[in-house]
Amino acid sequence: MPTILVFSHLRWDFVYQRPQHLLSRLAQHYKICFFEEPVFRQGESGMEFTSPVPNITVCRPHTPVDMPGFHDDHLPYLKKMVRELVRDGEEYIVWFYTPMALPLLQELPPRLVVYDCMDELAAFKNPPRQLLQRENSLLKRAEIVFTGGPSLYNAKKDRHPNVHCFPSSVDVRHFAQALDRANAHPAHRDIPGPRLGFYGVIDERFDTELIGRVAQAHPQWQIVLVGPVVKIDPATLPRHDNIHYLGQQPYEALPQLLAGWDVCLMPFAMNESTKFISPTKSLEYMAAELPIVSTPVRDVVDLHSDVVAIAHTPEEFIAACEAALLVSMEEREEMIQKMRDKLTRTSWDSTALTMRDLMSALEQSARERAAAAESAVPATSRNVNQLYSHQPTRSHDTVVIGGGPTGLSAAYHLDQDTLLLERNETVGGWCRSIEDKGFTFDYAGHIMFSNDPYVLELYRTLLGDNLHWQNREAWVYSKGVHTRYPFQGALYGLPPKVIAECITGAIEARYGSTRQPDTTSSAANCKVASGDVKDLDDCCADGAVLPAAAASPTASAVALQNQAPRNFEEFIYKVWGAGIARHFAIPYNRKLWTVPLTEMETSWLGGRVPLPDLNEIIEGALEPVAKPMGPNARFGYPLKGGFEALMKGFLPHIKGTVETSAKVVELIPQEKLVALADGRRFHYEQLVSTMPLPELVKVIGANAPAEVHQAAQGLRHISIRCVNLGIARESITDKHWIYYPEDSIFHRVFVQGNASPHCNPPGGFGLTCEISYSEHKPLPVDGDALVQRCMADLVKVGLLQPDDKLITSSLVDMPYAYVLYDHARSRNVELIRRWMAQHDIVLAGRYSEWEYYNSDHAFLAGRKAAKAVEAMRPKKRALGLSE
Repeated sequence: MPTILVFSHLRWDFVYQRPQHLLSRLAQHYKICFFEEPVFRQGESGMEFTSPVPNITVCRPHTPVDMPGFHDDHLPYLKKMVRELVRDGEEYIVWFYTPMALPLLQELPPRLVVYDCMDELAAFKNPPRQLLQRENSLLKRAEIVFTGGPSLYNAKKDRHPNVHCFPSSVDVRHFAQALDRANAHPAHRDIPGPRLGFYGVIDERFDTELIGRVAQAHPQWQIVLVGPVVKIDPATLPRHDNIHYLGQQPYEALPQLLAGWDVCLMPFAMNESTKFISPTKSLEYMAAELPIVSTPVRDVVDLHSDVVAIAHTPEEFIAACEAALLVSMEEREEMIQKMRDKLTRTSWDSTALTMRDLMSALEQSARERAAAAESAVPATSRNVNQLYSHQPTRSHDTVVIGGGPTGLSAAYHLDQDTLLLERNETVGGWCRSIEDKGFTFDYAGHIMFSNDPYVLELYRTLLGDNLHWQNREAWVYSKGVHTRYPFQGALYGLPPKVIAECITGAIEARYGSTRQPDTTSSAANCKVASGDVKDLDDCCADGAVLPAAAASPTASAVALQNQAPRNFEEFIYKVWGAGIARHFAIPYNRKLWTVPLTEMETSWLGGRVPLPDLNEIIEGALEPVAKPMGPNARFGYPLKGGFEALMKGFLPHIKGTVETSAKVVELIPQEKLVALADGRRFHYEQLVSTMPLPELVKVIGANAPAEVHQAAQGLRHISIRCVNLGIARESITDKHWIYYPEDSIFHRVFVQGNASPHCNPPGGFGLTCEISYSEHKPLPVDGDALVQRCMADLVKVGLLQPDDKLITSSLVDMPYAYVLYDHARSRNVELIRRWMAQHDIVLAGRYSEWEYYNSDHAFLAGRKAAKAVEAMRPKKRALGLSE
């Protein structure tokens, strides 16, 4: 029997509603594992299991994190619990009621992903900031989406290709018990009639003012309210002698409550939280054959206004209640017949059965596709889209996919029988630029620096006189002050206690201490933000600082041997000590990387731990640091045209052909054939790919084995959203970029206006806010709201003034920005690389090698790829690439 693993924001023993109805019926065909949101408990984390009905196990996790819902700080504990639930070799149907649990999907081998969207959770009171972005990710990942009523369906139907509307249904047999009016609930014994009742959650969706008006209008009416009070202050509830709060009652007692009522109420507030609701109680009230009065909830109006009295104002609501109490026998019989007709057309049994049929059809289709792919012979040209079969197929010795810095460099170093394919209208990849009302903005901040003489000469070749060099001004903003970058070498100006803690921690990192932090889990540090590292001494992932072991004669490195750091977080503590870790390295890195740093391995950091240069740390704490340190202490930038000018500088030197607007949609390695979205097809002898590795495997499709696809799906990355701001004030700062480890939405601001004198129009100044996001840390807001959030945070950190005006703004999205060095990365990349090499595919650059590269590394990777291609065709003339 297959298993459905359900992630729910609602508890099984909360109000009995859609999840319980559906899953208790699906439990006849599946094992159900109902995974609730966690509960705070001090001490050890653990899981509580209950089995309320056969074939259903309710899993209630307990963690020492006192945060609501599926908060990111819970994830390290929850991932471990999910892994422990999964049986080896078993595939699960994964069913989501809340997108907030989406990061847990990566711990599972799902055979099908279902999103049962029963409410627009983002419209409820105090939604998690990541909810909208995480729902976007879930809609991309799910194979099928179920929704509640028509309004919710209409809101989702254009966001997914397989959405099905399943409005709330009813268990008629259960609620028909209310037809025995003598079987009233004992709670009514001291409540005289007439009784007007409501059951359900009493929260921001409930119109408390309306209920107060009804109670005041007719003191002789008794208002019976059943259900838990959630997310609103109970003190705000109306208190009158004729209003009776009975609290939450079990599902089994609801028919008895209905049996004692004369009118059923649906007094919903008309606000954002009720815009998409489809109340389950509508049909349950009908099964009791009682008059119903409701406010104008959209789905109730559209589905049931022929039976339910709809009231738009308090006066109309009171009048409708009066009419319901005075309804004639003939009117009641007509109403009851309409109710019975509706009830015959729906049931939770039929809804669950239809859902099961849809899921089974998807699973069967997936099995058939897998079988076809398994039995398929090597693909031929007929596998290319037949719509374009009339297009002639051209041939090239080498095809290069991707016109970013690596692809351009590869083409630059190859001969005339090379074809470079770039999907965008211009070359450059993420090294492109935008011209906007006189401002120049890049796709995130880019600069030119390198220790490699070949790369430095290449800069001059590509840009000539269009090259501007200057001394770097990189800073960190924390504790309300700016300090020079790198943080550990320029502590001067920070609060004395912070400085003392940083120096003490650095000394302990060198000489040892009895105070060893527990870094086996980053939960203790999860309430700080997130970040990125490249070189051993580089806390900010820009590769800008020399390894500490080379910084001075007094620095040294020790082999870690048996005490090698188990993860990136532990590495930070061992290198810099607890003070620098706490005040900068941990919060900044978590802010950027978006995941607990314990999930990241350390091979990319070198394998040796450099001890800090204590002289530099102490000197940088006692007095201001006079000049920047590291290889990018002096950096270059194109004088005009933004960083894209460096990319365009390749074009006159490329001997082969460059095709832009050339999106690769299919690659058949066995046929050495690549197909574009516009129908063009090309044969090749060797292929250089710089496109993101997961996307490359996707376009290969069924031509790659399952283990390659599985490895590609295991590769993780983070994305960057850049907010470009053109401010109506000149010379806002003399800095070039600033790191923000603390509470701002951005982790870095690249001061575009200082990259070159030609980046700003007269009277203006450009800033770019860089914000990392992923499925683990979605953007809290987007669009105009994100622009306004950045403006507000720039004022908060003192870079802007409250009265600064915005000339222009734009958003740039980089879905693949930084690759994530998790513990499975190396194994996955190597498996894919070996398979690609067997088919003459050379992987080159940041996203195809799945490595962290600066632009100078990318240039060298392109040259290396060109050499690899030349080595694959030994009978051809050597290209004479310089070492």
